[in-house]
Amino acid sequence: MKKLIILSALMVLLTACGGGGNSVDEVISTGDLDKLRAKKETLLAERDSLNGRIARLERAIASVDTVQKLALVSALDVQDTVFSHYVELQGNVATRKNLVLNAEFSGILKQLLVKEGERVAKGQVLAVLDDGGLEAQLAQLEAQADLAETTYQRQKRLWDQKIGSEIQYLQAKTQYESAANAVTQLQNQLAKTRITAPFSGTVDEIIADPGTNLAPGMPVIRLVSLEDMYVEVEVPEIYLPHIKSGTTVKVFFPVLGKEVETSVRQVSDFIKPTNRTFRVEVGVPALNGLVKPNLTARVYINDYTNPDAILIPQSVITENAEGEQYVYLAINRDQQNRAVVKQTVVKVGRTQGDMVEILEGIDAGDAVIGEGARSLLPDQKVRILN
Repeated sequence: MKKLIILSALMVLLTACGGGGNSVDEVISTGDLDKLRAKKETLLAERDSLNGRIARLERAIASVDTVQKLALVSALDVQDTVFSHYVELQGNVATRKNLVLNAEFSGILKQLLVKEGERVAKGQVLAVLDDGGLEAQLAQLEAQADLAETTYQRQKRLWDQKIGSEIQYLQAKTQYESAANAVTQLQNQLAKTRITAPFSGTVDEIIADPGTNLAPGMPVIRLVSLEDMYVEVEVPEIYLPHIKSGTTVKVFFPVLGKEVETSVRQVSDFIKPTNRTFRVEVGVPALNGLVKPNLTARVYINDYTNPDAILIPQSVITENAEGEQYVYLAINRDQQNRAVVKQTVVKVGRTQGDMVEILEGIDAGDAVIGEGARSLLPDQKVRILN
C-alpha cells in the first residue's frame, strides 16, 4: 500500500511537469533558437521543482517508515593532531672537499707516493716533481745565509760596544736579510715540486702517471672527503618567510632507500632574478660511506607546523556551485549507529599527501562521512558501518 501511494504521487508530479505548453519535439521542429532556449529553461525549472518535492517525499517517508533501508556510510571521528607540512624539492649531494690537485711547478712527475683508494692525512706529501736542481741551489743559499748571519751577529756585537762604523753594521745586516729572503723564496719554490693533501680524505683518482711532463695547472690527483657533505636545493621565494637556519629537513636517497633527518645549515641572502628562487644548503651524513657526491636526493623542508590541526582525507570534500567546499557530518548518532546527515562548509589549509588541514567548519570529535557521502542529501538518515 505504501509503495502504491508513492507511485501515485510520482505519476501526478510527472503529469504536472509534462502538462501545458508545446512538447519538446514540437519546439525542436520549429528551429527557433529563442523558443528552444525558453523551453530548456522551463524544463530545468520543472526538474528543480520536481527534485525538491521528491526530497520532501523522501523525508516524509523516512519520518513514518520504521523499517526503511538506510544508506550505509563510513564515518571518520576527527581528532586534533600535529600536522607538519613539507616543501618537496630535488637535489644532488655535494662536498666542498672534492678537489683536483694540480701541478704548481713545471717539471717531470718523479714519484707518486700514494695509490687510488688510499686514505691520506692533511699535509701528507702525495707526489714529487723533479726540482731541476733547486735543492742543490737551496743548500748553497742556506750556507751563504748562515755565513751572512754569523757576520751580522759579530758586527752587531761590535756595534753595540761602539766599535767599528755604522756602515759596516748596516752592510752586514742587509747582506744577512737578503740571504735569508733568498732562502725563503727558494724554499717556497721548492715546495711547489711537492703535491700535498690540503685536507684528510681518500685518493679517488690518479690522473697523471710518473714520468709525465707537467706544466703548472695540469691535474695530477683527485682527493675526496665524505666528512662535510651537503645537498643544495633551490627554493621558490614564496617560502622565504618560513625557512631559516635550523629548520627541520628530511632527506631521502632513492637509490639507497634510506632517509635521514637533518636541518638547514645555510640560507642564501640572494634571490635569483631568473627563476625567483633562493639557495638552501642542508648538511647530510655519509652513512658509512654510502652517501657520495652527486647522489640524487629528495629534500623535504618543514615550512609549517600546527600542533592542534584537524586533518581529513581530500576525497571527502565536495565543492558546490558557489565554489564553497563542504563535507557531510554524521550527527545525532544512536546506539544502532543511525545518524542524520548535516552539510557543513569548511575552510581548508595546507595539504600533505592525501590529507588536508581544516581551518574552519569542523571541530575535534565530529564524525565526517567518508564512503557513501557523494550520494547523500542534507538531513538524510544513514547507518554508519564503523
